[in-house]
Amino acid sequence: MIPLRDETTKSYGRLPIITWLLIGANIYFYFASVPITIELFGLKASELLAGKNLINLITSMLLHGSLLHLVFNMWSLWIFGDDVEGHLGSFKYIVLYVLAGIIGGIAFALFATRPESLAIGASGAISGVIGAYLVLHPQNRILTLIPLGFFITTARISAPIFIIIWFILQFVGFAYAQGAVAYSAHIGGFITGIIFGIAYRTPSDKY
Repeated sequence: MIPLRDETTKSYGRLPIITWLLIGANIYFYFASVPITIELFGLKASELLAGKNLINLITSMLLHGSLLHLVFNMWSLWIFGDDVEGHLGSFKYIVLYVLAGIIGGIAFALFATRPESLAIGASGAISGVIGAYLVLHPQNRILTLIPLGFFITTARISAPIFIIIWFILQFVGFAYAQGAVAYSAHIGGFITGIIFGIAYRTPSDKY
């Protein structure tokens, strides 16, 4: 399932400046970085667990390994970020983003299968935004692209159903996948977003 856009039930009357700035920063650092940048500023599990290069919890969020990695992350941030920023305001939104990214990075290090494992990308932070979106905007719907073999269709799926399916897939990936995706970072960031959203939701945000 690929989200195309969300159909919101609220308008906050403010521009998602922080979301735009985050997308711009990630795009800039992707094209400005070189392999040595990733090696120096990516998040290494062994170093974090040893208490070294803690700043890489932040710098690793701005680095991406491929254009596809960048596009998928920024597209998700574009879809979910504006509503969360509109609800929380700029300051709490950036706190959520950074906090979810940090906790996601810690989760990655704790559950890394190899000490030399290295993580880059904003996925943990964006997972936190998605977690907050689930709590703060349960009435929204997600226009979703659904591949069915040789056929492709679209469907409007309620935000809770879409996000819960996405979260289940992260658990499946965490349990069985052996690839380069840091599923534990997604899970850690998402749970952070859930907690953050609960802390700042209003009665009108509840189911």
